[in-house]
Amino acid sequence: MTRSICLNADIGELPGEAGRALDRAILRQVSRCSIACGGHAGDTESMTQTLQMAQEFGVLAGAHPSYPDREGFGRSRNNVSAAELATSLKDQVSDLLRIAAATGTQVRHIKPHGALYNDAAKDAGLAGMVAALCAETGIPVLIGPPASQMERAARVSGLTYVAEGFADRAYEADLSLTPRNLPGAVFRDAESQNAQALSIALRHEVITRTGETVPLHVQTLCLHGDTPGAAENAARLRTVLEARGVTIRP
Repeated sequence: MTRSICLNADIGELPGEAGRALDRAILRQVSRCSIACGGHAGDTESMTQTLQMAQEFGVLAGAHPSYPDREGFGRSRNNVSAAELATSLKDQVSDLLRIAAATGTQVRHIKPHGALYNDAAKDAGLAGMVAALCAETGIPVLIGPPASQMERAARVSGLTYVAEGFADRAYEADLSLTPRNLPGAVFRDAESQNAQALSIALRHEVITRTGETVPLHVQTLCLHGDTPGAAENAARLRTVLEARGVTIRP
């Protein structure tokens, strides 16, 4: 049986030439990318360049909106009201769409960032807001965690949902990501990342932080662009997966 999986990365999050060089290296390895569009990181220059690089490498590009929290890198809602948040998210995605139209590129999906991603996975109201954002902006694909409120909202809204797993993050027993303030929440070593990627891609399961083996069915694996060694991680994980007969596809 032929196995395949999408590799995706969150990019456009680090500033300047070094940030774009990192994005370019990551884009050589992945099949989808989600581009920061101003809420937690990113500006007109980074959005323009990352969209163009994604097109150059044949990588499907999407929007990576977040709570408007540049100081905290999108890890706090900061008491933003629902109406203010909906406006901010639409502005973020619209900015990326505008740049895409000007550069002859396309925005293929939306994937929330950081705390918004985690909150919308459990909060039906936030999940509905994100799904409505897809519908309003004409973007038919939403990426998020499996068996979540986001998946339910996407199905109700008639969107295509791409369930996502993580090679470099620990999981809790309920399949939520381990909070970053707990030890071991982020896998920084190659052995742990390789093992989790293979477990998800080949056996459709993960071993949680507390030792349980839990089923996890996803169509895409995420590689965080802000994790130290991200470019090397992406290249190594692609090699490891392909060596086990897994085809990387969008």
